[in-house]
Amino acid sequence: MKNKVVLITGASSGIGRASVRKFAKNGADIIAAARRIACLNQLSDEVSEQFGVDVLPIKLDVTDKNAVDKLGNLPERFKNIDVLINNAGGALGLEPLWKGSLSDWDQMIDTNIKGLLYVTRAVLPIMIERKTGIIINIASIAGLEAYPGGNVYCAVKSAVRMLSKSLRMDLVKTGVRVSTIDPGMVKTEFSKVRFHGDSVRADKVYEKITPLSAEDVADAIYFCATRPKHVDIEELVIMPTAQASVLINDRKD
Repeated sequence: MKNKVVLITGASSGIGRASVRKFAKNGADIIAAARRIACLNQLSDEVSEQFGVDVLPIKLDVTDKNAVDKLGNLPERFKNIDVLINNAGGALGLEPLWKGSLSDWDQMIDTNIKGLLYVTRAVLPIMIERKTGIIINIASIAGLEAYPGGNVYCAVKSAVRMLSKSLRMDLVKTGVRVSTIDPGMVKTEFSKVRFHGDSVRADKVYEKITPLSAEDVADAIYFCATRPKHVDIEELVIMPTAQASVLINDRKD
């Protein structure tokens, strides 16, 4: 990945942060985008010093179309994006639909779907012009199977899969590739965010089980991004060994 440019959304923590480190370790220059600029600045300094690559931290809310449009004003060094990792997303709440929070619904739809669309639309023209590039969308096994209380989150992650498949059809003659990664249980800030900061409830999600780490998923992302140009990993499902489906897990006593 030496001298390649990789744009990662949701880069301040979890899978996004691990992906920044994975790609930087392998020589890529990084555009690290997220809402928490202080976290990005710290990460940028760490990665630049450790791996000797260029990291451009950008404060970005993917739901803000005007802010996303400014990606067209990147410094010359970073304009030719080779890999886009649409990682920003997440779940909010676990209530049955009739008790769901409308603001949670809006946030999930705006981030997981509209944010992905905004960023992809901003980046694609240059990839198409150069006839090269890869877009990697982070979906979830929640897009493959529903579960109680998952209603809107399952719907938006299913939408990510369908958007990816349709986009691949649109791009089939351009040389631009599209991959989707569907992780199972990953221990990040995901559950804490889902439960609005309730750390006790979030910790119970990972009790007595060994989930995936953010680094495990970053490895899968890197694998998809580094296949030969004639190979496109259309979809990759990655699960903890102790998880067979959303609700079937091996929790040790």
